[in-house]
Amino acid sequence: MSSPRTTPTSPGSPSRTAASPDQIQTRLIGYRIAAYATGVMLLVLTASVVLHYGFGDQRLAWSGPVHGFLYMGYLVATVLVGTAVRWRPGRMVLVALAGTIPLMSFVAERSVTREVRSRGATGPK
Repeated sequence: MSSPRTTPTSPGSPSRTAASPDQIQTRLIGYRIAAYATGVMLLVLTASVVLHYGFGDQRLAWSGPVHGFLYMGYLVATVLVGTAVRWRPGRMVLVALAGTIPLMSFVAERSVTREVRSRGATGPK
C-alpha cells in the first residue's frame, strides 16, 4: 500500500525541488563569477609555483590560500547551479574538478553557461 506522500508527482505538476528561472539565473551568475575568480587565482598560483621552485622567488606565496578559499566558493556555486538544473552527481564532480586544472575553469564556465541557457531556463540570452 502506498501513501500519498510516496506517490511520484505527475510530469505536469510543479515539483518542490524545482528551481525557478530567476533562481537558476542568479545561481548561474554566481557560478560564473566563482569560475572566473578561481581560474584567475589558479593561474596566479601556477606562476607562484614556477617562480618559487624555478627561481626561489616567494612574492606570490599568498596565492595558495587565496585560491583555496575561492575554490571552496566555486564548489558551493557548482553544487547550487547543479542542483538547480538537476545535474547528476558525476557531472557536478567533473565541473568541480575543473577548478583544479589551469584554464579548465574557463572552459567549464563556457560549457555550463551554454548548457544552462540552451535549456531555456534562464530567459533571454
